[in-house]
Amino acid sequence: MRRRRFLQIVAVAACLPGSARGEVLRRRFVALGADAEILVHGPAGVATAALAAAGAEIAQAEALFSLYRPDSALSRLNAAGRLDDPPAELLGLLRLCGRVHAATGGRFDPTVQPLWRALAEGRDPAPARAALGWDRVSLSPGRIALGPGQALTLNGIAQGWATDRVTEALARHGLTKALVNIGEHRAIGGPFRLGLEDPVAGLLGHLTLENRAVATSSPGALTLPDGSAHILDPLEGRPPVWSTVCVSARSAALADGLSTALCHAPRDGIAPALARLGGGITVRLVDAAGSLTTL
Repeated sequence: MRRRRFLQIVAVAACLPGSARGEVLRRRFVALGADAEILVHGPAGVATAALAAAGAEIAQAEALFSLYRPDSALSRLNAAGRLDDPPAELLGLLRLCGRVHAATGGRFDPTVQPLWRALAEGRDPAPARAALGWDRVSLSPGRIALGPGQALTLNGIAQGWATDRVTEALARHGLTKALVNIGEHRAIGGPFRLGLEDPVAGLLGHLTLENRAVATSSPGALTLPDGSAHILDPLEGRPPVWSTVCVSARSAALADGLSTALCHAPRDGIAPALARLGGGITVRLVDAAGSLTTL
């Protein structure tokens, strides 16, 4: 089971012409439970070395955030309820979670993991719902500690983090045109033409990506055994407001977290959330009727 969503942003045309000075290399794989692809344009030797560095970044993301690896930092935190001397990368991502949590009024909350598991396994969700609360998570350089009964999922933001790290690794190798897709997209250079797709309404239009990131969440792309959407509302337990949310920002991690949180946000609550994060963010919303709105 893909953990968070099926790919809803589809790269329908990448502007990467071949030339005597370089070639196009494409790598497809699975990372953090998402179908992934890296498309680069550059001299063969540089591109090959850059892709090797990208592979190392993906391996690190799995070692940090995978819920399927018992030895990952996140799995060890969840199992023990605390993690001493946590990796700086995990601590940094959790602090970003705190920013998105605060900006969205609590609609982004990684402590939904026990609730998600209870619903997925057909168990009584009440004990897990009682353990919700980002304010019960303690962060410091020396220790991360969870509240009683808590566990975290970073499925709503870790793919974006990995997308950022891979993009930055490619740029460090001198590449000036590349498209990274690890469930979310981020471009070096461009422009790249992408198709915005909703699982019910289908293809709704296209967007152009250049030196930016874009992330989408479609709650209905996967349903739990009780029929609820796989992206949960941590505040009121209500169904999603939006069928698809697409967020464009400089950071794929920020776009990823916001696209998750805003699935349950009323329209009049979205602009204030963006303002709290400093602006420069575009949000596209698809409602249940398939109508597309851009904020």
